[in-house]
Amino acid sequence: MRRVCFLLKVRQDRIDEYRARHAAVWPEMREALSATGWHNYSLFLRDDGLLVGYLETDDFEAAKAGMEATGVNARWQTEMAPFFESLDGSRPDEAMTPLTEVFHLD
Repeated sequence: MRRVCFLLKVRQDRIDEYRARHAAVWPEMREALSATGWHNYSLFLRDDGLLVGYLETDDFEAAKAGMEATGVNARWQTEMAPFFESLDGSRPDEAMTPLTEVFHLD
């Protein structure tokens, strides 16, 4: 299982709403993530808007492609895009660039 970590930046003026949206993630979105190989998926949000995402998956590219093929992901990404800084026209899920793991203690 591959561990994947990524960073994004939530707009300062949208942090409270971003937290509220993620307190009530749509059930079909949760189901799609699980069905497409996103396991142990967590998001951590710092008060300045730094968002750290973590997940485990057998194949990150396949997991992203699986979500890309779902209608629920297209709707979710459209709704979430205005919450982020520096997407340069990309959707949030397209901007998730994995960080390089340099240490892991099992």
